Amino acid sequence: MNESIKAHNIRIPSEDLDFQPIRAQGSGGQNVNKVSTAIHLRFDIRTSSLPDSWKEKLLSYADQRISGDGVVVIKAQTHNSQEKNRADALERLQQLIVDATKVQKKRKATRPTFSSRLKRLDSKKKHSDIKSGRKKVDY
Repeated sequence: MNESIKAHNIRIPSEDLDFQPIRAQGSGGQNVNKVSTAIHLRFDIRTSSLPDSWKEKLLSYADQRISGDGVVVIKAQTHNSQEKNRADALERLQQLIVDATKVQKKRKATRPTFSSRLKRLDSKKKHSDIKSGRKKVDY
């Protein structure tokens, strides 16, 4: 099958993708024991044709689907047909690549405003008054 995915205008050829049909888990009647509808998608990051900067970002990305040796393993078994599970696995791989290579906006350090500080202190004082009202009363 000639399948490939496009993420951020980068095309991943089908040679980099390894599909393995497996039997799906869970209930499904007699058919689940005969037909391999689930898909294991394996994508080796190090040997892929992605740009080197993307490879580094993917390898350092904290995701349980990326193994220690740099292979992305996606198991798709939600659909009843192999073709839909294959498309689902490709879509999830594409989303993983997009999420890992997204450039994070730099955070600007800000200070709380004067009124927000006063509101916070006021709410702390009110909460303290409520709690002090629960104390035992000494006569």
